[in-house]
Amino acid sequence: MGRELLTDPLSPLINDFQMRWVVFLRAVNVGGTSLFRPALLAKQLSRFGVVNIGAAGTFVVRENVSESTLHNAIAKKLPFKCEIMICSAGDIIELVSTDPFAEHASGPDVTRFVNVLAKRLVYPPALPLYLPSENDWLLKIIAIQNKFVVGLYRRQRNAISYLGKIEKILRVPATNRNWNTIQRIAKILEANG
Repeated sequence: MGRELLTDPLSPLINDFQMRWVVFLRAVNVGGTSLFRPALLAKQLSRFGVVNIGAAGTFVVRENVSESTLHNAIAKKLPFKCEIMICSAGDIIELVSTDPFAEHASGPDVTRFVNVLAKRLVYPPALPLYLPSENDWLLKIIAIQNKFVVGLYRRQRNAISYLGKIEKILRVPATNRNWNTIQRIAKILEANG
């Protein structure tokens, strides 16, 4: 994969973002349990150039900082414990540039999503993965790239319950974001490159 990036026209753009980060917090609310205020967290971490992008628990980090320093600073500011997923900005740009949904039709009855994993999978499952079954799927995983699980789910009442099963199947904590959110993050990163 690294060799492919050398000939990719986006390679210089992707490499420029390697020391910048995107943070995804798992299981946080702006109301109720696990309450926190995203704008306040961004303000408290302003020395790192943390920007709240409006999706609960999703931040862009504009300053160069080590991943461990960033993780520790966020953990200290949160009023509760939660999984903190940190991805390089370059990985987000690369994911969006590959357009993993290009060959998968979507429409008003299908939602495109990305689950962000706490760590990369050592042994990813065979894909596509259908839940509950191939013939009657409510959720379909179509790709796994870096820490990202890419898929579709049908807008039916029972479909959302299958999102929680992804981390049980993969045995890695994960947090879900809509594909539109991931695309918006990529645009923010490109605009602030």
